[in-house]
Amino acid sequence: MDTLVFLGTGDAMGVPRVYCSCETCTEAREHGSNTRLRSSVLIDNGSDFLVIDCGPDWRRQMEAQGVRNMRRLLVTHAHFDHIGGLPEWADACRWTGIKGELYTPAEVIPIIERQYPWLRNHIEMIPCDEGIELDGWKIDTWKVNHGKNGYSYAFRLEKEDYKWVYCPDSISLGAEETRLMHGADLLVLGTSFYYEAAELSTRSVYDMTEAAELLQIVKPKKAVYTHMSHDVDLRKAYILPENVTLAQSGTRIPLYKNPFSSL
Repeated sequence: MDTLVFLGTGDAMGVPRVYCSCETCTEAREHGSNTRLRSSVLIDNGSDFLVIDCGPDWRRQMEAQGVRNMRRLLVTHAHFDHIGGLPEWADACRWTGIKGELYTPAEVIPIIERQYPWLRNHIEMIPCDEGIELDGWKIDTWKVNHGKNGYSYAFRLEKEDYKWVYCPDSISLGAEETRLMHGADLLVLGTSFYYEAAELSTRSVYDMTEAAELLQIVKPKKAVYTHMSHDVDLRKAYILPENVTLAQSGTRIPLYKNPFSSL
């Protein structure tokens, strides 16, 4: 049985933010329930694993899981909070003698190579635009609107009769962009704020009020929000759809249908 493990659930800056003394950041420093490393997940099949995104907290995330090597990675897009850990992974590959496998859409590869031109010495970069299969998961990817930050990609993974979607960075998605989300058993969606008052043209990720509207359209059986800024305080009781939960580092979700559950 496969399990989804949340390695990090924070936005690009993480929580706490160095400069900030808001209630959320203060609680994160003192108690830690709001501590959020940059967003990443691990798919554990019991004998091997895949990781999606490799931000600057990658080393800390691997240490927290007791993982000493990583062989395969999916990347949603080439922003720093999703690829900032690649040099450390490449160095790990060099010392362990493992040739890493990085899967991402073809147009993302040259962006990564410009930032880290030495990575190919230790990591093979493999385009996945036409879909791939890893550990029995049939994986499709497509471009999604990332607002003022351009674009990102989402992944849809399907094995046997279970299908789920990972989409950490998107906003204002149209019908074609949400086509592969419809009816998913699980949707993992980025929501940086509960409600973001800034003008839409200046924004890049859904807030939770907008996400609720999206869920009414695509109707996943369960949704988990990630990529949360310090605006989100896990101690608060937010008004959310009944099938929604907020992820924390270490949250584990079984990736198979539970015959005894309605979700």
